[in-house]
Amino acid sequence: MTQIAIISDIHGNLPALEAVLEDIESRGIEEIYCLGDLIGKGPDGDLTVDLVRRRCRHTVRGNWDEFTSQPTEYEALRWHQKKLGRERLDYLAALPFSIEFRLSGRYVRLFHASPRSVFERIQPWDDYERKLSLFDPSDLSVEPVKADVAGYGDIHNAYMQHMDGRMLFNAGSVGNPLDATQASYVILEGDPGERRKTRFDIRFARVPYDIARSIRLAVEAGMPELDAYVQELRTGRYRGLKD
Repeated sequence: MTQIAIISDIHGNLPALEAVLEDIESRGIEEIYCLGDLIGKGPDGDLTVDLVRRRCRHTVRGNWDEFTSQPTEYEALRWHQKKLGRERLDYLAALPFSIEFRLSGRYVRLFHASPRSVFERIQPWDDYERKLSLFDPSDLSVEPVKADVAGYGDIHNAYMQHMDGRMLFNAGSVGNPLDATQASYVILEGDPGERRKTRFDIRFARVPYDIARSIRLAVEAGMPELDAYVQELRTGRYRGLKD
């Protein structure tokens, strides 16, 4: 049996990433896959990119990774681009779209937002058919088969749902969670490459981290759009959302 840690949506929050990687190491997990959005929002996109490159076996492209790597006139994005530098931006732009493999007799497909786009946002409260489409392949998929297990990031809300005999999960967010003020990730456990149905486990992990340090790093960096970022870390909510 192999354990795979699935992390996503780090958003330049280095203390959160360091806490999650420490937790993963404490569990003896060596395989780490990242579902994108390494950068944006937080101040340390450069350091998070470098750390993900060292520690994650596979990483896919998120929406922030895609649009931040493109030319822009938006000053906040230009600030992040300057910190990242051209080589890291090129790395982000070249990331693959999905990770696909067999685990304990199940075809697993992992992506950032949907199997069709890094920008198509599907929430846990969306209608059943819309969520069911997350199992479908697209022209961007490695194999033209429907997934038995589909996992994604993007929405910063961790959840799991069984649908028509298949399993859907969202890994939540490491650096910008919107369901709790602790970093989130998922652990898959099974037999890699096995085509027979064998034991398959999924677990959700929540990891506390030093939010005050994350805010201090953003202040010291002179990061743009600071107030919104601070509120998101402290409350787990975007500004303007109502109860």
